[in-house]
Amino acid sequence: MLAIKTEHLAKIYKTGGKETKAIQDLNLEVSPNQIYGFLGPNGAGKTTTINMLLGLAAPTTGTAWILEKQIGDIEIKQKIGFLPQSPYFYESFSSVELLNFYGKIFKIPRKERYKKIEELLDMVGLTDSRKIPLRKFSRGMLQRIGIAQTLINDPDLVFFDEPIAGLDPVGRKEVMDTILNIKRQGRTVFFSSHVLHDAETLCDSIGILDKGKLIVSGKLKDLLDPKESLEEYFLKLIEKKRGEKT
Repeated sequence: MLAIKTEHLAKIYKTGGKETKAIQDLNLEVSPNQIYGFLGPNGAGKTTTINMLLGLAAPTTGTAWILEKQIGDIEIKQKIGFLPQSPYFYESFSSVELLNFYGKIFKIPRKERYKKIEELLDMVGLTDSRKIPLRKFSRGMLQRIGIAQTLINDPDLVFFDEPIAGLDPVGRKEVMDTILNIKRQGRTVFFSSHVLHDAETLCDSIGILDKGKLIVSGKLKDLLDPKESLEEYFLKLIEKKRGEKT
């Protein structure tokens, strides 16, 4: 079973009589129980792809499957979690109140819901901050409570859009440790990023997107030479592909 599969997925935006090809002929396969890094420069189409997979944007052409169900199938929403790049939370809520709110959306029974909340707060290291209003949280703490929110429904697959961007070194490590912990629980993580050093630490497999086109996808250990960093590989590959078009 594949966690994610796309066939000839494309997204074209039309404005003022002009077409912008945000995603072109995307054919992607992501195996379960791994961390998959969807990498590329800003504007490469990473967020557009995630939005199509989640049903937040309609593909122009092509199709995709999430956990073997076609995108748009309402049943799949129960099995996925999502943290956008710039999440918004009610600032007056505490961590417990936020997670309780989302737990109610998923109709989790009260006793089970509060047990799950305590487990998630412990997992993301926010137990001691459980009653503090979110407006007093640092960016790293907000990312961690956001990750907890994605797990409230016990999903098989979680999507993170740029979860590490903009964090200080301590915040990055805390979020990275949490993502690794999610994988240890047997879940699949699909995250977009342009922070290559951290992606190299986290990922089992990667896909590299440039100007809406997937130019490589595979296991990290199979793509990199032993003495080559992901950043070196990434820049060399991007320069080569762009050079072929000139």
